Amino acid sequence: MYLRPSLLCALLASSAFLTACQAPVSSPVVRFDRQVSYGDAKSVELVTNEFGSTDLQMIAEKMTGSLLETGIFQGRPTVTVSTVKNKTSEYIDTTNVMSSIQTALVKSGKVRFVRSINEMQQGVDELARQNQSGLYKQGTTAKVGNMTAAKYTMEGELTSIVKQNAATKDVFYKFTLKLFDVQEGTIEWQDEKEIRKTSTR
Repeated sequence: MYLRPSLLCALLASSAFLTACQAPVSSPVVRFDRQVSYGDAKSVELVTNEFGSTDLQMIAEKMTGSLLETGIFQGRPTVTVSTVKNKTSEYIDTTNVMSSIQTALVKSGKVRFVRSINEMQQGVDELARQNQSGLYKQGTTAKVGNMTAAKYTMEGELTSIVKQNAATKDVFYKFTLKLFDVQEGTIEWQDEKEIRKTSTR
């Protein structure tokens, strides 16, 4: 078949254009100049005088040790975690502090924790799934109404006082934790941890 030179040039040009359009686009390579290394999770962290990992660890160790020294956990009573209020001007995930305290207490073997109000919905959903879905053998499902109630509840708060001038910034933190008897409403134990951090220019 004979093609006119002008038509042949047009076909070759469009073929080259389509090939160029269909060529794979390589992803940009992102390079970082920073060097990353592992550090000691227990080493003192003083990057800023804001609330940090060392503060969390000191609070957890103080509260756990104080609780276990009281002897209040005779017979492995049940405990639940209630609210932990952050009354500082910083964003601080206070559940992190309570998780560390709870972990240490569970590992001590002297206390049992039941679901907190924030965790209760997952428990309710699991009971409903086992008892209402029709997927499980009779006699193997968890029975509704058999959850163990908490004898004690832990409530805490974190506050701070910040003072600064042109050269110095001083931050004072105070973490307070209380253990309430749920039935009687009495405070059975209370302690606090104070931390002061000062930075200068």
